[in-house]
Amino acid sequence: MARDPQTPLDEELARREQEAEPQPIEGELEEAIEAAEEAEAAAEASDNPEAEVLAARVEELEQSVAEAKDQALRAAAEAQNVRRRAEQEAEKARKFALEKFVKELLPVVDSLEKALEAMADEATEAHREGVAMTLKMQRDVLAKFGVEILEPAGEPFDPQFHEAMAMVPNPELDPNTVMDVFQKGYLLNGRLVRPAMVVVSQAAG
Repeated sequence: MARDPQTPLDEELARREQEAEPQPIEGELEEAIEAAEEAEAAAEASDNPEAEVLAARVEELEQSVAEAKDQALRAAAEAQNVRRRAEQEAEKARKFALEKFVKELLPVVDSLEKALEAMADEATEAHREGVAMTLKMQRDVLAKFGVEILEPAGEPFDPQFHEAMAMVPNPELDPNTVMDVFQKGYLLNGRLVRPAMVVVSQAAG
């Protein structure tokens, strides 16, 4: 069956239909897709309050952890200082626990020394040896527990360890030199228990 020849009106309609069909433009399509994706990503970021809350919570937790670490370090340092002070106090108590006992014992030592010095010639040798041995035992026990004797004859006068009973002019000695010791002094682990009672030289007038 033969196709009817197109009239001028048909030709004009066909031309307009062809012009009306969309003509794809590749570059514009890609740009439109990219813009849509960016818009979608921006919308997701701005429209997701849960993510913002979680980020804020994470930051808060990190700050809390940092503060907890700092507090733990401070507590550990304080505990170490407390332990060190306790050890020092315990060591001091151990060293000087006998101080009162030593003070009470020193007059006994003084009496034995004076008794040995005052013994007349008529005293028997056995008697002298007995007193001397007792005195030595007393001194050995004191030394065992950290007691030192201060007997500063001929040394410069030191007011921290010596107590001057008298000042005597003496041209043969430098001023402020210990001339004589009335009573010995004692230290307990380096700390003064009793000062030495001394006579001190002074310049001749």
